[in-house]
Amino acid sequence: MKKLLMASVLATASAASFAVVPGGDSCGWGNMLFEGQSGLPIHVVASITNGTSGNNTFGMTSGTNGCSANGTLTYAGKPLINLGAIMDEFSEDVARGDGEALSAVAISMGVATEDRSHFKTLLHNNFDALFPSDSVTADDVMASMLDLMRADAQLAKYAA
Repeated sequence: MKKLLMASVLATASAASFAVVPGGDSCGWGNMLFEGQSGLPIHVVASITNGTSGNNTFGMTSGTNGCSANGTLTYAGKPLINLGAIMDEFSEDVARGDGEALSAVAISMGVATEDRSHFKTLLHNNFDALFPSDSVTADDVMASMLDLMRADAQLAKYAA
């Protein structure tokens, strides 16, 4: 049951995590064809046009089709990791220093296999900083976890 829960949390998080406008706001033939129009249906059709023909990928590599790879990608959606959905299991795993929820968070944060043991140890050793009270929120835990990772030379690259 735990594995099914973790898989569904990760699948939901993965489906909800899209970077905003790779290649730029006006990248691809779909954007050119539907320029000036708005709304979800138009955005979907423009995205399908770009995706099925691969023209935005070509445009980013060649600098054509209104595309550029010079900008920084942004993300304005919900966080990839929804700790609120697994908070109890996660806190228990951090207290133990291992477990499925802790591993799932490490994986979803992109922590490489060779760094996961260090990640788990860091969180375990800082349990009190991550969970200072019973009323701590998932956002507070995530912020504390990212602060700990940024301060750690081996894990800082995952918390940028």
